[in-house]
Amino acid sequence: MAQASWSTDTGEAVYRSLDPVRNLRLRVHLQRITSGNFLHYQPAAQSGSDLIDLATFRPQPTASGHRPDEDEEEEIVIAWQEKLFSQFEVDVYQNEAACQSPLDCQYRQEILKLENSGGRKNRRIFTYTDSDRYTNLEEHCQKMTTAASEVPSFLVERMANVRRRRQDRRGMESGILKSRIITWEPSEEFVKNSHVINTPLQTMYIMADLGPYGKLGYKKYEHVLCTLKVDSNGVITVKPDFTGLRAPYRIETEGEKQELWKYTIDNVSSLAQPEEEEREQRVFKDLYGRHKEYLSSLVGTDFEMTVPGTLRLFVNGEVVSAQGYEYDNLYVHFFVELPTTNWSSPAFQQLSGITQTCATKSLGMDKVAYFCYPFTFEAFFLHKDESSDALPEWPVLYCEVLSLDFWQRYRVEGYGAVVLPATPGSYTLTVSTWRPLELGTVAELRRFFIGGSLELEDPSYVWIPGTFKGQRLSRFGLRTETTGSVTFRLHCLQQSRAFMESSSLRKRMQSMLDRLEGFSQQSSVHNVMEAFYRARRRMQEARESLPQDLVRPSETLES
Repeated sequence: MAQASWSTDTGEAVYRSLDPVRNLRLRVHLQRITSGNFLHYQPAAQSGSDLIDLATFRPQPTASGHRPDEDEEEEIVIAWQEKLFSQFEVDVYQNEAACQSPLDCQYRQEILKLENSGGRKNRRIFTYTDSDRYTNLEEHCQKMTTAASEVPSFLVERMANVRRRRQDRRGMESGILKSRIITWEPSEEFVKNSHVINTPLQTMYIMADLGPYGKLGYKKYEHVLCTLKVDSNGVITVKPDFTGLRAPYRIETEGEKQELWKYTIDNVSSLAQPEEEEREQRVFKDLYGRHKEYLSSLVGTDFEMTVPGTLRLFVNGEVVSAQGYEYDNLYVHFFVELPTTNWSSPAFQQLSGITQTCATKSLGMDKVAYFCYPFTFEAFFLHKDESSDALPEWPVLYCEVLSLDFWQRYRVEGYGAVVLPATPGSYTLTVSTWRPLELGTVAELRRFFIGGSLELEDPSYVWIPGTFKGQRLSRFGLRTETTGSVTFRLHCLQQSRAFMESSSLRKRMQSMLDRLEGFSQQSSVHNVMEAFYRARRRMQEARESLPQDLVRPSETLES
């Protein structure tokens, strides 16, 4: 016999369907490759009475009425949750005393009807549906590993007892307001009872009776060809996957007469007719239209628009973490400073916040405190002077990191600042911090035993304060120490009429936005340009103070 190719990938495949699962149809084809009955020929007559005719070894019809040559191959189309009885079930349910449940009595009636109408249409292939006892036993006895001496754990036993195919438990807990949302000290029994998943799921097994001729109906010859599981979300799990264009699967029986079988599983669900597809499209269109109307009713007809020439800035942010600090139990005080010119915010808007106190955990060489503290704010930028070529100032985010110990002693761990991104998008910013340093051993002892340290009277002194009007901001003589860093995650949105208008106002606003985009490339550009403009003003003042005869006519400010 030629070497046959087999499909060794027997893992499960997951599909998702929006159609009703009752329309699922599978075609299963089962065929014997090697047979224990290989004496199929009748030799020529020979003289002598001591020779036994090989015709006496020809197989006789089985108890099911089928000849062995008919059992070599079988093909059948099975619907979802369609019950096909095995020879074992036929033999059992014919005895009325074996019917112990209403489902057993129902199966007995169906088997009697099949016997009266000419017998079963299947021979070796049969099914176990979601209601059968085999489904419960299979889920209860399934192993988690490939070890032969596996002992099921407590969780495995609890999961096996859960009816995952139907919601048997009443949803009473969802309507009761729990007094304790978080259990800080859960007991071991509480963890065991809560660590159980209950997902509605329906299961179906496609089986095959691979017993020898005349021995159909024995449990030991039953083999699983395919397992189908469907949940309430339309997710279909098939194990093994549909054959398709791949090679068939193989089953090798055990025992004295080892036999080799091959089988294929194909999805033969009927396609929807054009009329049905058109009707379905109309239904979906009507459903989506109603959903759109519902969403419109929630939003309202009056969409809030900004004033012409105004840019509205939304920032949804998060204080992610802080790391690299000396003490534990950190919290962050942060605020947003808006430039004094052309920027404003609603009266109800809160531009500052304080995170919760968070203990640190070791991550490599650093100690990290994860806050995951969300915040949001909005601001307005009114571009009044269209002729100005100066870069507009942008809001600055300041942060102050502090620590609090068991004795309620707090210490300043660091100050930091960062300019908010000037273009829409999602950003993750890491702000490096520093703290004022007081020299001497006494200051360090005071910080360790009593708490407290040098603090900035104005936290905006970390950056250029908005109230600063001078020409030079000097920090000469201030001693600082580099500490850790704070990570922010920002989602910036911008709204303006300039994004949708096609008039000259859009062009003027677009020029401003282009400058903002260039400004967002580096946060230090603003300082560089300010220094350049101050130098130009000083040069102009120097020129005006010089006598006119000392200034050459060809000398210009640009040179």
